[in-house]
Amino acid sequence: MRVVVAADVIGALSSRQAGEALASGWPRAQVVVAPVGAAGAGFVAAAADLWGVPVVTTAADGVVLTRADGPVESALRVEQAAPAAPGLPLTASSRPLGAALALLLDERAPRRVHLDLTGLAVHDGGAGLLAALGATADVPLDAGVVGLTGLGRLDLAPVRERLRGTVVVGVVPAEARELPLLGLRGITSRGRDAGLDPAVLLRTDADLERLAALAGPDTTLGAVPGAGAGGGLGLAVLALGGSLATGPALGLGAATGPGRAVPDLVVTGCSVFDFAARGGGVVAAAAQAAADALAPCVVVAGEVLIGAREMRTMGIEAAYAVRRTTGDAPSGGDVGADELAATARRVGRSWSW
Repeated sequence: MRVVVAADVIGALSSRQAGEALASGWPRAQVVVAPVGAAGAGFVAAAADLWGVPVVTTAADGVVLTRADGPVESALRVEQAAPAAPGLPLTASSRPLGAALALLLDERAPRRVHLDLTGLAVHDGGAGLLAALGATADVPLDAGVVGLTGLGRLDLAPVRERLRGTVVVGVVPAEARELPLLGLRGITSRGRDAGLDPAVLLRTDADLERLAALAGPDTTLGAVPGAGAGGGLGLAVLALGGSLATGPALGLGAATGPGRAVPDLVVTGCSVFDFAARGGGVVAAAAQAAADALAPCVVVAGEVLIGAREMRTMGIEAAYAVRRTTGDAPSGGDVGADELAATARRVGRSWSW
């Protein structure tokens, strides 16, 4: 029996720590623990665990950089506090992420870089990131989307040369992989709910459309699903020949991808499995991996607050709570390794064959 364990962070336990506790429930099976993490919620730490390297965190000028460097690839996240003003961050720039990427390329030029695109509240289509990597234009690229008005020339040749031999993967939430950049469903349309002037919204959308037309190999890049991810950072990644992926795809790909034995069971976990969040992106990705393998998927969570019918629409066969009632204290988010392992052993007795 082959079991793949791909758990989210559970309480204070990292994905790997939670996975190892869950793996103890199948002592006689071939168990593969896949560290996984969603964009903005443990992705870099999971990548570090997958590669067996430390996470390095630095902070300066209000920017927090989190990085993990594997043998041939790296994971990078840059986080900056969101602006307090309501509405769209029209003056915010993605330059901090580009500067961190430029530093990484100067230091080691990895074969692949996984960029978490969720750490900056921006709306500039990745123009600031491109500027930090050497792109030039006839307007400022690092002044937010408002600086793009009048853009007529954009040269990405220095960026492509700098990235020669390195593939960029933008790491985004699953739903962001379909997010368009432009139009009625694009990222600028959200400004209607904030009460922004329609003229400002139209100009902003037009500026992003112009950026997309100049950045891509053809004029349709702005219409590619996912180009709107991360305030348009998806556009910059795609323009540089990169791709977009979810955070859990890295760990799950290593455990269930081509050349790997098909699992008989996929086990995932989270702190709270409820109807509102449905366990989050890691649980959803584990369920999809199980479906692709025609294997059942089960969830072990600190608390389970969802019915059997709802979980089965997600592809989850069964869910098991570490603490059986919401009245048990402390809450599911405080689950420890010992009680998680004890629950896994109980579950494993009913999922062995």
